Amino acid sequence: MCRDTHRKGVVYLVGAGPGDPGLLTLAGQAALAGAEVVIYDHLANPRLLEHAPSSAERIYVGKQAAAHTLDQGQINRLMIDRAVAGAVVVRLKGGDPFVFGRGGEEAMALAEAGIRFEVIPGVTAGIAAAACAGIPVTHRGLAGAVALVAGQGAQERDAAPTDYRCLGRFDGTVVFYMAVANLKTICRELLEGGMPPDTPAAVIHWGTTPAQQTLVATVGDIAAKTAQAGIRPPAVLVVGRVVSLRDKIAWFERRPLANCRIVVTRAPGAGGQLAWELNRLGAEVIEYPVIRFEPPADRRPLDEAIAALGQFDWVVFTSANAVEWFFAALESLGRDARAFGGAKVCTIGPATTARLREFGLRSDAQPRQYLTSAIIETLASKGDLSGLKVLCPRSDVAPADLPDALAARGAVVRQVVAYRTLPAGGETDTLLELLRDDQIGWITFTSASIVTNFFAAVGAESLRGKKARLASIGPRTSEAIRRLGFQPAAEAREHTIPGLLAAIMEYQTAQGSM
Repeated sequence: MCRDTHRKGVVYLVGAGPGDPGLLTLAGQAALAGAEVVIYDHLANPRLLEHAPSSAERIYVGKQAAAHTLDQGQINRLMIDRAVAGAVVVRLKGGDPFVFGRGGEEAMALAEAGIRFEVIPGVTAGIAAAACAGIPVTHRGLAGAVALVAGQGAQERDAAPTDYRCLGRFDGTVVFYMAVANLKTICRELLEGGMPPDTPAAVIHWGTTPAQQTLVATVGDIAAKTAQAGIRPPAVLVVGRVVSLRDKIAWFERRPLANCRIVVTRAPGAGGQLAWELNRLGAEVIEYPVIRFEPPADRRPLDEAIAALGQFDWVVFTSANAVEWFFAALESLGRDARAFGGAKVCTIGPATTARLREFGLRSDAQPRQYLTSAIIETLASKGDLSGLKVLCPRSDVAPADLPDALAARGAVVRQVVAYRTLPAGGETDTLLELLRDDQIGWITFTSASIVTNFFAAVGAESLRGKKARLASIGPRTSEAIRRLGFQPAAEAREHTIPGLLAAIMEYQTAQGSM
């Protein structure tokens, strides 16, 4: 997907899937990675935009009932204009572009304009939402066919009326999209067409996401019960005998962290693994990054250390960020891993070790714990520290205990700022509202600096007396929490993201919350 400035651009019609960002296809992810413009819908999960380059133009064209940002003609024109200008455009559409997504209309408009385009199918909501509700749309002995039907077709100004009565005799599963507003009419016509009133039916709201809500009834009473429950779009209606299987095979709502709202406080782009794993366990993740990273205000000390890199006996990296920013500086000076010469490398934590390997180096020492004493013990096991030259590229807010401890053992320590840690200035109002309403189950902390910046942003009083529990990645982070007058409910034994998740799960199990 390289851009050719001598020709028109290209448009990728990409299915974003039904809501769960993990259901984006690999082809869709690759298209986003090469995008210069992303035009996305209301039903496309905003987290998918993280796959696009930071330089990509992002344009929201969400359409909801009676609230269209742009009409379809304007969206078509927007795609064409950007492509004519030579851009690589991703049109990110909820579900599958060709299943009630008006993707066919957009493809026709592009074809008529002479724009090159490709269609990347996506997982459609009617199938995925049913699966997450424990309803297989086909099942031996119950349904050998499935029909996908537009639930508001009769209300669309340009659409031909849908004959719902004929579906009353359909011997299979019927999945209605966009059905909530027209639910009463749909069910009445199914019954008039001969469908037994006790036929099982289910309305699934925000399927595949942590907000998923499933209401099971019959065709005879599903409309009234949906209205009584206050269920609103987006939702699909599934009708057929397969709905009866939900009692036995429903799995989505039974995941360990279902109905638990968890705040992830890591830096932008750094919370992906944690958010992903929490989502897999059923949690609703609120991403609230409280720190961001920038280069040193004065890079001369770092550059000077890099120039003398081969003269050090050890280089100690205490985080993956330190590795990333150090190598960015190294490469900007036209150098690579060969500059280390005979210097050995110590890395703290598996993520730091893995990041180092991406730059072509293996770690010579890896303490089992992220503790100053463990680091000193590990380095000392490799030989006497007295007189050894040790380089510590770190954040500007990293505590001085490690360099001080090394110096106390006789090492000659040079500490340089590889990157700065600054407040991120995240969206605080929504989080404060959730805290006020006691709607937060956990808040996760992966460093002492994140603790400090989080409490500076939201204030300690917003947490006092609330049910929100605090989860810490290790002793240093827990110490920062205690200094502010709070006690972590869970602390990771292994100071990693998997260790943090394990600590939360252990607490949940002990409390009988699972």
